[in-house]
Amino acid sequence: MDKPSDLQFVAYVSTYTSKDKRGITLYDVDINSGVFTEKGKVSISNSSYLTCSHSRKYLYSITDFGVKSFRILEDGSLEELNEASINGMRGCYLSVDYSDRFVFVSGYHDGKLTVLRLGDDGSVGEITEEIYFKGLGDVMERSYQPHVTCAKMSRDNNYLFATDSGMDHTYVYELNHEKGTLKQIDIIRSEQNSGPRHLITSVDGNFLYIVNESANSIDVFRYTQEEDYPQFDKIQTISTLNEYHASRSISCSLTLSADRQHVVATNAGDNSVAIFKIDPAAGTLSRILCLPISGSY
Repeated sequence: MDKPSDLQFVAYVSTYTSKDKRGITLYDVDINSGVFTEKGKVSISNSSYLTCSHSRKYLYSITDFGVKSFRILEDGSLEELNEASINGMRGCYLSVDYSDRFVFVSGYHDGKLTVLRLGDDGSVGEITEEIYFKGLGDVMERSYQPHVTCAKMSRDNNYLFATDSGMDHTYVYELNHEKGTLKQIDIIRSEQNSGPRHLITSVDGNFLYIVNESANSIDVFRYTQEEDYPQFDKIQTISTLNEYHASRSISCSLTLSADRQHVVATNAGDNSVAIFKIDPAAGTLSRILCLPISGSY
């Protein structure tokens, strides 16, 4: 096994584009010093989110017109494969199921969830499902209409979780692995005006973590199966902020650390990152730190 100092990493950084048309910038990463050295760039319109396949062979990016796919070459460079329309407004988040057969696109602007088939060569194919979320929330700021902010599969690859920050719900769909269609089977309801935004699951698949942008908190749910039906029981809510924090803070993203033992959350406005230790048995979180970062929002 290679020592950490021998490992080589490439970072893919996606951005909105205006005058500078590079939507994705590639960096070589020195894991010891934390230094990023630019190695290339890809011209793509408004790459607002990107993700890798679970095989780590392909990369997928949001564009103004849908989803674009790339082959990841041996040195980490990207070779464009194709682009496919999502038949709607530009997405804000995308993920791939654990068998790398489908990509899910979340639509903040039009409240739309789109499923597209993936080819064996990593290319993006036809749309297999389109769902427009419905509902009317409180007439305040952004929480008065559906906003699909995240969609990810459960670790067992049976169910798709889709957060709606406008309606304060997380919808649970059963995925048809042949047709790529979705069947709604449950709704996980968050506190009113909490704004569920992103989610992750524990490595063993037994716990679901949902970060709430407006409430600046993480809800922890235990996930079990009873008679082939999923059950979700809330076991914890924990703040993503220190007691002293900037006003109008919004919790943004949620991810697992590389060692899969920690949850990392980011806070816009407060411009901070919080790190939590996972209790592997209970699934609950304990905050280790919440520290400021350079940059704004």
